[in-house]
Amino acid sequence: MKRMKIDFVSDVVCPWCAIGLNALEQAIQRLDGELSVELHVQPFELNPQMPPEGEEIVAHLTRKYGITPEDCARNSEMIRLRGETVGFRFGRRSRTYNTFDAHRLLHWAGLEGRQRELKHALLRAYFTDGENVADPGLLVSVAGEAGLDPQRAQALLASDEFAAEVREQEQLWLDRGIHSVPSIVIDGRHLVQGGQPVEVFEQVLRELAGRA
Repeated sequence: MKRMKIDFVSDVVCPWCAIGLNALEQAIQRLDGELSVELHVQPFELNPQMPPEGEEIVAHLTRKYGITPEDCARNSEMIRLRGETVGFRFGRRSRTYNTFDAHRLLHWAGLEGRQRELKHALLRAYFTDGENVADPGLLVSVAGEAGLDPQRAQALLASDEFAAEVREQEQLWLDRGIHSVPSIVIDGRHLVQGGQPVEVFEQVLRELAGRA
């Protein structure tokens, strides 16, 4: 069986990351028995300077990207429909938030073997339920939902544990030229960007597995 390492560079408040992760996992499932994948979630902050209280999302998007509220509404509907194609439900959300603490939890979850479970739980908390993923109480609850020790999560969030490690990893990916997410890095040298359809990910994985 072919073996492959995939780094999924993404943020918790990136809608295309939610779509892309589901699509990638479905593509991997289609190759079950043919390909063994080691998948790691890697940190990236779309808005590292975002204050803890966050920002109203339409105001944020119109300011950051120079688009209109009407553009935001159209984009949101397109994203919702794309989410449906990969089984991800987008609900209503009114704000975007700082995600650094969420990435610290994800780093710890990787050490505990529960990283993908936590990533999915965080994406659901934000995009489906509209929760504040910068709130320590919410993060502790989500950690428990993902099968992690809530008390350990609470202690981690009350400290600066794994802050240096997350910043180091974020800088590493920036230094490698990653400036938009999701970015999917296969075996450290092949890059696929964006929330691609399942079929695109499947084709790429098959081609690369065939070359190996």
